Amino acid sequence: MNSDAISLRGMRFHTLVGLLPHEEKFPQPLELDVTAYLSLRQVGESDSARMLLDYRKLYQLVADTVGTSHHTLLEALCERIASAVLELEGVERARVAARKPHAPISGPLDFVEVVIERGGARPTSPEDG
Repeated sequence: MNSDAISLRGMRFHTLVGLLPHEEKFPQPLELDVTAYLSLRQVGESDSARMLLDYRKLYQLVADTVGTSHHTLLEALCERIASAVLELEGVERARVAARKPHAPISGPLDFVEVVIERGGARPTSPEDG
């Protein structure tokens, strides 16, 4: 499994996201992080952009997926983004984190975050037991 990666962090969008009626009508801020895991060895050793995953292309893919349509669940939006990232040449695994700072929760909260990882085997962590 490859641990090389390209990450875009803190991408900000305003989109329709959520289950509640007002969330279907009024765009809300959404922050996204995307990591594409792929081998960077050939690009790094050759110092050539020929095999490079273009950061602009990755950003545009996320922006196009977020788009202007309504997303009922953050989880579904993350799945769509991860699927699109996995279709890029050379990408073996994708990680997507979506943060919704204005989640309708009655209490102090910085944001709600959904994180998914899709593709090849996920590295184990101490929390996996």
